Amino acid sequence: MGTAMNVTGLVRFFEQRRERGEPLALVTIYETSGSTYSKAGTHMLIDGDGDFHGMLSGGCLEGDLALRAAAVIESGEPQTVTYDLAQDDELWGLGVGCDGVMHVFLQALTPANGYQPFEAVAGAMKGNRPVRFAIVIESAHPEIRPGAAAVDAEGGARGLGLADDAAGQLLQDGGRPVLHQVLLDDNEISVLAGTIQPPPRLLVLGAGPDAEPVVQFAVELGWRCTVVDHRDAYVASGNFGGAESVLCLPAGTLARNLELDRFDAAVVMSHHLASDRAYLEQLAATELRYIGLLGPAARRDRLLSELGESAQTLTGRLRGPAGIDIGGRGPAAIALSIVAEIQGVLRGRIS
Repeated sequence: MGTAMNVTGLVRFFEQRRERGEPLALVTIYETSGSTYSKAGTHMLIDGDGDFHGMLSGGCLEGDLALRAAAVIESGEPQTVTYDLAQDDELWGLGVGCDGVMHVFLQALTPANGYQPFEAVAGAMKGNRPVRFAIVIESAHPEIRPGAAAVDAEGGARGLGLADDAAGQLLQDGGRPVLHQVLLDDNEISVLAGTIQPPPRLLVLGAGPDAEPVVQFAVELGWRCTVVDHRDAYVASGNFGGAESVLCLPAGTLARNLELDRFDAAVVMSHHLASDRAYLEQLAATELRYIGLLGPAARRDRLLSELGESAQTLTGRLRGPAGIDIGGRGPAAIALSIVAEIQGVLRGRIS
């Protein structure tokens, strides 16, 4: 449910093990207090060899979690553990440097249980809309075990290890993941409930060398990237291994070939005036929250004047020159400034 980790990498790690039929342990933070590296709703996966993806503590607790995960995988029984980071510093010499408390829930994912509930989590992460989700942490209900879950599917609430009508009572509307108590058939259930937010989709329009670090930074954040260019040579020679797709399309056909409103942000960086104008004209008809344009302000003003009335719909969304001022030069620094600006806009930190 958390989005701090690289969720696309987490899903990829999961799918690789699932395809091989290997068991995993899903580790979920369900409650924290004080200063902690991660917050409630953050997930981590650990396989039977102790390899993991996702971090809950910056590397200090992962060794202990791997040992616990092995026991959970072998027994099939879920487990909770509490890390008092200030006290653990003294007992174990972990050197975490935090003063908070982290409550963690571990459960096995196997072929026998259909890899649920993370199969549903992965599906939501690969989707295009927020999905409500809940995991049972503790239960006094005789028919609902810890580790059961609920997901708000297209057709309504769906139970994973519990009845669908019960699932609907465990879900809550929106907000960050939070542990809350639900009374079901006079039995108290502790539930971590929140909303899974799919990672952003970024459209990079231009496949020149300076587009490569933009995609690399975005992929590192777990964003889903699509790269488009009208030049075959750029598409063929570009290093965009982390992108979901790299397409060669005439600039004027962008809207006909892609569902533009599926994206959260776009960066126009073909360095070709006519192509950038065509891209902006089509993006103006969308509701993308962020549209970045490379090049100086004079070039931006010329393109906007050539767009005419359609340029008005870009007001408040077009950032040109794209990127925040971090005082850097060169493709990597410019890419960092652009991705940082997108992050700030999508998170509501930059208006």
